[in-house]
Amino acid sequence: MKYLLTDEQAKLYDEVCRFADEVVAPRAYDYDTKRELPVDIIARMGDMGLFGLPFPVEYGGQGKDYVSLCLAVEAISRVDQSLGVTLEAGVGLGIVPIFRHGSEEQKRRWLPDLLSGRALAGFGLTEDKAGSDAGATRTTAVRDGDEWVINGSKQFITNSGTPITSLVTVTAVTGRRENGRPELTCFVVPTGTPGFEVGPAYDKVGWHTSDTHPLTFTDVRVPHSAMLGEQGRGYANFLRALDEGRVAFAALGAGAALGCYEQALARAKEREVFGRPIGENQHVAFTLGRMQARAHSARLAWMDAAQKLVAGVPFKAEASLAKLIGSEAAMANARDASQIWGGYGFLNENAVARHYRDSKVLEVGEGTTEVQLMVLAREMGLQ
Repeated sequence: MKYLLTDEQAKLYDEVCRFADEVVAPRAYDYDTKRELPVDIIARMGDMGLFGLPFPVEYGGQGKDYVSLCLAVEAISRVDQSLGVTLEAGVGLGIVPIFRHGSEEQKRRWLPDLLSGRALAGFGLTEDKAGSDAGATRTTAVRDGDEWVINGSKQFITNSGTPITSLVTVTAVTGRRENGRPELTCFVVPTGTPGFEVGPAYDKVGWHTSDTHPLTFTDVRVPHSAMLGEQGRGYANFLRALDEGRVAFAALGAGAALGCYEQALARAKEREVFGRPIGENQHVAFTLGRMQARAHSARLAWMDAAQKLVAGVPFKAEASLAKLIGSEAAMANARDASQIWGGYGFLNENAVARHYRDSKVLEVGEGTTEVQLMVLAREMGLQ
């Protein structure tokens, strides 16, 4: 696929793949078992400039584009989805809202540490009764002089409780519109703010290394300057961030699908049964062909969406297509890879077993499969 990339992008992809193979992969089982985010590896990713790839140099970024970010996410996710989503969410959900909608003061305060990987940020949208339907948000923010008082809770918030988490951006109801729908506004809430409590980490099926917590806000006071963007524009701003995030999320799925294919192909060549490699059996060979097709299609899909994003043309439908294709490709390839590996594919020390656990959430996170289909139906004028 390198003919689709600039020389600089191809070099970046090769460098991140080497880093993933030589640094991430050897330790993936250990920190997956410990269920801890390896902050030292995050620091090395920061030193490589991965968190700052698509942002201007003036804020500490690398001055590259969104395609470059997606290449890095894909390369990491080949060997470990937990670190892949830490990068994807750290940028798409943590940094992008501040970069897109923050004041110059907010950008100067928060972006240098976030772009360098010295800090991470969470994206506080999902609640118990508000996920796909963000209009059901119950968290509130009430103006009190020069401050806002936030009360409520959030669920499933990535990068919200790490040792280097510096803030969470939070959507809250700040009023009602004429049609009765809530007016949503976004706020920056720094970690350590009184009343801001990070709950115990979830006991998840997969993504064990990725940091995910529930959050509670009890009379949390933030200054008026903590408002992110305009009052009442929180929902619209988050939708834009989600559209962008889905492109990188699709690259994560493509990386997982590719990693499963690579692992299965290697196993099919080395594993012998009845005196010959199992890859010589037609069923295994045909299965690998389908796995290759899925990974290839997933990569083409996110590349198309990313190129449109970079070009500044509408990409909502392409982002949903890429996310749909990438998540389903990862799930299907993880199943087939585990089957080709047999009993070893059921051991957590094996990368394909971890991909099998990890891939399911790709059909849920950053908009479920059903939400992507709903978006596509709307873009087709059917809803």
